[in-house]
Amino acid sequence: MTPTTNRRQFTKRTLGGLAAFPFIARMQAANSKLRIAAIGTGNRAKADIDGVAHEHLVAFADVDQQFLALAHQTYSGVKTYQDFRVMLEKEENRIDAVVVGTPDHTHAPAAAMALRMGKHVYCEKPLTHTVHESRTLMSLAKEKNLITQMGTQIHAGENYREVVELIRSQIIGPIKEVHVWMNTSLNYSDGHFATPTTAPSSLDWDLWLGPAPKRPYSDGIHPFNWRKFWDYGTGRLGDFGCHYLDLVHWALDLKQPVRIQANGPQLSSVSPPSWLKVDYHYAAGKDRPPLKVTWYGGLKPPHLTQLKTADGHPIDWGSGQLFVGSDGMVLSNYSNHFLLKNGRALNSFDRPPASIPRSIGHHREWTEAIRNNGSTTCNFDYAGNLSQTVLLGSVAYKLGKPLEWEATRGIITNLADGQTHLHKEYRSGWSL
Repeated sequence: MTPTTNRRQFTKRTLGGLAAFPFIARMQAANSKLRIAAIGTGNRAKADIDGVAHEHLVAFADVDQQFLALAHQTYSGVKTYQDFRVMLEKEENRIDAVVVGTPDHTHAPAAAMALRMGKHVYCEKPLTHTVHESRTLMSLAKEKNLITQMGTQIHAGENYREVVELIRSQIIGPIKEVHVWMNTSLNYSDGHFATPTTAPSSLDWDLWLGPAPKRPYSDGIHPFNWRKFWDYGTGRLGDFGCHYLDLVHWALDLKQPVRIQANGPQLSSVSPPSWLKVDYHYAAGKDRPPLKVTWYGGLKPPHLTQLKTADGHPIDWGSGQLFVGSDGMVLSNYSNHFLLKNGRALNSFDRPPASIPRSIGHHREWTEAIRNNGSTTCNFDYAGNLSQTVLLGSVAYKLGKPLEWEATRGIITNLADGQTHLHKEYRSGWSL
């Protein structure tokens, strides 16, 4: 202590430094890289890994050694595992967050294990394979107060934000109905498994099956065609409903429908249908009357044939959404939209001012929210409601009857046998 520094000054400076220490520590934590593990490394999972590569990648898990080796070539510093359960147990103290990019049937077991460990989670769409799984992940994320995000990356685009702002501006008045369609040529209805064959040498088939029933490997299931089977995928509705219905849920602030009715071809116990039409009925909301949203999978709504460009030509439109209001329509897809009056697109109109912050990127939204204790736009509360809506469409199709849904308790109130379709039995050794 110098002669010019008395005890009071020394104490004040020392205590001031101690008071500042938590602030400094928080600043260091905010500026440090997150430690992230990834479950799944090929195809969409690879894009998710690339999306968080600005952070510190610690470990990867993949049931296919070939995908794992390719990922390790790009990110050589990571540790690799085939079983995500082993990875999470061994790396628990070295990771802050987990990215899940597996087939649909293993989303929930992987995400639930990470959440219970207190890890923030980014999970691909649809959030889960069953309604019960979605409700479980929503509950865990809330209980543990963790930052979550579902991988509906289209949500981060400029176009979706502009459509939401347009709908909320009431430029076409209250919305009476919405039509949503995905007319992809992908065939989901094989109706049977291919002849059993030997799994690729790089693939641990038993691990790939996870909680699904044990059965022999069939050629082509991995890495893509699992989507064609109920045991692993959710069909066209699960693949694309979370993208296209997302815009509707966001723009109209929807949670879950109260009544669902589905029509499609004869039910197969093995494969999703080649086409599916689902009517979702939502109760009235704030500044909104009761609403009907119709999903067309493998079909297009008849309304499209009546829509014209500004100069009177038929509108050539692929998949998308059509919002029908009392004073006009909005036609949209991933990247474009039109405002229509009397069935004809307007060349120009007064656009409402931007009110939704533009995205820094769907993955960065998640990592920055973790770093700064912020929020994400597709957290598991929002994504869980959206995913349950999508999955309930398939439940209604399987039941073959309209179902009345009570979201608060998570039950089908009008069909005694309906509850069995809200979840599935896990194979021994696997749990939610």
